[in-house]
Formats: sequence, structure tokens, C-alpha cells
Amino acid sequence: MFFGLFKSHPPEASAVPAPVVPAEVPERADALMRRLEWTVIRRLDGLLQGDYRTLMRGTGLDLADLREYQHHDDVRHIDWNVTARQQMPFVRVFTEDREMAAWFLLDLSPSVDFGSGDQHKSQVLRDFVAVLARLISRHGNRVGAVLYGSRGRAAVDAVLPARGGRTQVLRLMQLIQKPAEPLAKSGKKGAPAGATRLSDLLNAATHTVRQRSTVFVVSDFISEPDWEKPLGELARRHDVVAVRLLDPLERDLPDLGLLTMRDAETGEQLLVDTHDAGFRQRFARIAAEREAVLRTSLARAGVDTLELATDDDLADAILRFVDLRKRRSGLRAGLPAHLGVRA
Repeated sequence: MFFGLFKSHPPEASAVPAPVVPAEVPERADALMRRLEWTVIRRLDGLLQGDYRTLMRGTGLDLADLREYQHHDDVRHIDWNVTARQQMPFVRVFTEDREMAAWFLLDLSPSVDFGSGDQHKSQVLRDFVAVLARLISRHGNRVGAVLYGSRGRAAVDAVLPARGGRTQVLRLMQLIQKPAEPLAKSGKKGAPAGATRLSDLLNAATHTVRQRSTVFVVSDFISEPDWEKPLGELARRHDVVAVRLLDPLERDLPDLGLLTMRDAETGEQLLVDTHDAGFRQRFARIAAEREAVLRTSLARAGVDTLELATDDDLADAILRFVDLRKRRSGLRAGLPAHLGVRA
């Protein structure tokens, strides 16, 4: 693990603090939200056109209307009585029960604080969560969060209970933007926090998120092993989406000459010669192997996956996510793959 490099973090603490709910929202969180509402959410409002419902799946359905059958409709919703009378297929249109909660499981470990370009993965995480939480909460849903590594510790260290409204999104932004607290008592200021254990975050969510919800696991998935099983168990109880953060440099290393790589989680350093074409090829091969294993693990867990790169356009990424959800819905309804919405 050589990503999340070049930045040190405070060491791990033995105690896990109680759940934190901020009393006040700082000005910078409100300024961030206003910027995103103007630059991203406003743009999405003109593109989604009601498809925000695809972001979450309700637990109940109410019959709202009847209309002619269209491609991508669930064939199970065809009303055969009306179809027989009208001599053309009609489907029932349902309104989902919106009394749902969305939970964000956020990996804020040191490896997320890395970026080879203008943005770090942590910034992509922050903006994505802000936009999605606002889109969800303003339509009557509640949002909550479980944070891992937000205080520089390799542990779950903050929980925000699910509530609705813009103020709740601002509280969440405050928690994400809160700087890591110095751990002066340890005598190891600037030491690495320790290797990420994503399984700790997933297990904590199992005990925190009781009611069926939509759960977004936002992480770069650079972690100690054994997170696949708790992710699969979480997916059996909830509608889980894995939001994977990545940087182009993690897949393909350019020719930068001699370079000191530092793993911010373990503190390990390694001097490498990126001018060596053989080294770059081995790096690319290992990265491709890890990529294949990760994608297989996520597919085996039965979760939808959205990849967010540091050079991505956020609005385009969310639209890809909506298309993914619509296509998954079509496939679950038994439609051929070519009738689903293309990503």
C-alpha cells in the first residue's frame, strides 16, 4: 500500500469516543454546501428529472397511476385487465414509500487523503456525500453517518444519527471537515495511525443501522483483509452501494525519476526508480491484479459499485450511478440486459 502517501497522521488511540453530534454548523460547511448547490445540484436538477427516486429503494408501494408500457418498465407491473381492454400493454405506476434512511459509512483513513492532481480522494468523498445527502434529504428522507478515521485513529470515532433536512447535511459536512485531533499524550506526534480495518466500520454499521436502509460505503478499499464477509452480511439486510474512491496514479505510475513513496497508514518508506520501465510494468500488473480481486470481492458481496476518480466530474459520476441503479432494477425484473439503461 503506497497510497495515501506523503502525509503523516496521529497514532492510534486505545479508546473509542462516544458518538458525536455537533451543536453548531461552521461557516465553511455552509459555504461548501452553497457552492455545491449552485455548481452541482442545480445542474443535476435539470438532468435527473425525477430520477432521484432511483437513488433509494422504498420498503412499500402505493398505486399512483396507469400508463402505456415503455422500454425498461418492470414487466411484473403490467396490468393485464387494462391491457386486454385497451389492446396494448399498460403498467401500474407505483409511488415508493419514502420513509427511508440513507446511511453513509465513511472511510477517512490516511490513504484517502491522497491525490495526484488538483483533488484528493478525501475531497471527492466530501463533495459526493454532500451532494447525495442533500438530494436524498430534501425529498423527505433521513441521512446518517458512521465515520472511520476522522480523528486520525484507525477506529470508528463518530456516529451521526439519521435525521432529515439541510441542517443535518451541514452537520455531516462539519464532521467530515473536522481536522484530526492531536494525540499529545502518546508522545508520537505525526506518527501513522495504523493500517485501516474496513471490517471495523462495517461491523459497527451492523449494530448502528437497525432499520432497513440504503447504505453507501465510501472508501478506497485499501484495507486489511476480511472486510468482504461483513460487507456481504450488511448487503443481506440493507440496500448497499460501494462507492470506491481512486486516483489515476494508483493504476499507472508515470516516469518521475527517483521517488520516495511513503505509506501514511504504516509509515513504511521505499525509494523507487520510476524511470525503470520494468518497475512501472510490474507496478501496473500488480495494480491490475488488485483491481480484479477487488471487483470480484464487491460482486461476490452482492453490492452495486460506483467508482469515483479524483479527475471525475461529480455530476457525471452521479448520473452514472443513477443509470447503474436503473439497469440493476431492470435486470432484477427479468428484462434482457440489452433493454437496460446503458451506463
